[in-house]
Amino acid sequence: MTRKGESPMKAVMPCVPPDILAWRKQTGADRWDEMWEGVLHMVPAPNREHQDFEWALETWLRTHWAPLCSSSVYHQINVARPGRWSRDFRVPDIVLLSPERSSIDRNEYFDGGPDVVVEIRSPQEETYDKLPFYAEIGVRETWVIDRDSKACEIFATKDGKPEKQTPDADGWWRSTFAGVKMRPSGEGKLEITISGKTDTREIVP
Repeated sequence: MTRKGESPMKAVMPCVPPDILAWRKQTGADRWDEMWEGVLHMVPAPNREHQDFEWALETWLRTHWAPLCSSSVYHQINVARPGRWSRDFRVPDIVLLSPERSSIDRNEYFDGGPDVVVEIRSPQEETYDKLPFYAEIGVRETWVIDRDSKACEIFATKDGKPEKQTPDADGWWRSTFAGVKMRPSGEGKLEITISGKTDTREIVP
């Protein structure tokens, strides 16, 4: 994950040596690794700002959204293509799971798409490259939120493809599935609320 002001660097290894894989597993550095159709993508740990925002957003969703619909909120869950666990999976920052989709929960991973995945985008990440995968496995919506500016986008799945939604005149991005709306609030913060419930309105983090 690129730090502010740091030049991006990308490396390709046709075959990762076993000692590197063992080191990553031993140190926990593989926690955010993903497998894209059999190709390992080694993702650096998120920085402090990323982690703080992720925690604040997950806490808001668990506190205000989940109890209203008896649903669940998780973070950093392996989301796999059905029947392809260990060969094709991504690790979104946060997922929203309704009771209707609880059958995909395998504890270690989800065998198919949850209702919503949230990607907190850091510079040079492959966030947008993940959108087709999420749509193909049946994720209803993908929320993309910029780590620094908190600019947000919502992509709804239509006919197996991600379709970018449009904010309203006041700049709110609305989740049709969750009934949540959000918008950047200046100074790198996110304003979020449940539509029609003003008591849930907060600025995070």
